[in-house]
Amino acid sequence: MNILITGCNGQLGTEMRLMSSSHPQHHYFFTDVQELDITCREAVLRFVQDNHIDVIVNCAAYTNVDKAEEDEATAQLINATAVENIGAAGVKVIHISTDYVFSGDEHVPCREEDGVAPRTAYGRTKLEGEQRLLQVCPDAIIFRTAWLYSPFGNNFVKTMLRLGREREELRVVFDQIGTPTYAADLAMAIYAAINAQQWHAGIYHFTNEGVCSWFDFTVEILRQANVRCAVKPILSSEYAYKTPRPHYSVLDKSKVKRTFGIDIPYWTDGLIRCLARMKE
Repeated sequence: MNILITGCNGQLGTEMRLMSSSHPQHHYFFTDVQELDITCREAVLRFVQDNHIDVIVNCAAYTNVDKAEEDEATAQLINATAVENIGAAGVKVIHISTDYVFSGDEHVPCREEDGVAPRTAYGRTKLEGEQRLLQVCPDAIIFRTAWLYSPFGNNFVKTMLRLGREREELRVVFDQIGTPTYAADLAMAIYAAINAQQWHAGIYHFTNEGVCSWFDFTVEILRQANVRCAVKPILSSEYAYKTPRPHYSVLDKSKVKRTFGIDIPYWTDGLIRCLARMKE
């Protein structure tokens, strides 16, 4: 198949590109904004037609939660309008969404069919992207994920490593609960969907296994990296957030495991593999 991967310079797009050598049966087109402006429908349709694309994997997104509150129009353009443009191309689509489509007030892992109630501009625009995509491309596959990190780009793991080496103490919230997601493991799941014997349209949840707080995550990052820095747990109310964060955003992954027959690594195992690559 001819596969177009957008957002190829981001965390997930980079992992998709690196992993593509393990799936040489396909031909790939890796693009970012310089090569393809997905906010322009005509450009998307022309690229798909000229290159005989069979599948689009949309890894592009506006992910800055705080800036989205100040510039929701740009977030909507990238997270919703561009997604609809991709869906209108008339080919199979795999799109990446987020736990922020939920309210964050849940107390049990969220299932795909649970009610959505985003509380941020980022969450609203990502949900709108899901909805607009499914209107024009009902057989799309959507992966919702959370707490994404990798050796590439800006992410929580790299920030905590930097701060842990610069400071004697870090104060990190312990009342926000979720699951870290190693981008390489999400890429693995996407390739499983691409290579499945049949196309399984629908919404799926994917993170690594397990549950932790941002405090727990930070402690484990520094422990594995052998960085000596005290980590103190604090409440969300003690941290000056510009935008509310979900207090509980654990995703139920039963459907994705059942459908694609994949084994999902535990979150600390993903972190071990990520840090080993960063050392290299």
